[in-house]
Amino acid sequence: MANELTEQKKVGLGLVGFGILFSFLGILLFFDRGLLALGNIFWLSGIALLLGWRSTLNLFTNRSNYKGSIAFLLGIFFIFVRWPVVGIIVEMYGCIVLFSGFWPSIKVFLYQIPVFGWILQYPILLINRFWGSSG
Repeated sequence: MANELTEQKKVGLGLVGFGILFSFLGILLFFDRGLLALGNIFWLSGIALLLGWRSTLNLFTNRSNYKGSIAFLLGIFFIFVRWPVVGIIVEMYGCIVLFSGFWPSIKVFLYQIPVFGWILQYPILLINRFWGSSG
């Protein structure tokens, strides 16, 4: 089965989770350089294990993804040379550009989450319900 979670994908998912956790803690603790670097290393290795080495290489070296790849790797470089604020900003831009092809799939997935999906689909109804239509 193609979508089956193998042991390698489970480890990759765990590494991505740790990468996000360490990056979040690094930002929360005033851009701690060590935590941000660990978060990047865990996240990159987790993506490589989740997608596979060849697919990850194709993702980063695809001609349409050069701008995102360069921005992401430049952000990692800035973190390593002690410019964590600039590095995080450049990395976030790189991630958005690099994974822009996945946004439609992410949107469909988020719409299927029970309460969160309804909030995303009907934000105007939610605003009217909380603040009421005062006239």
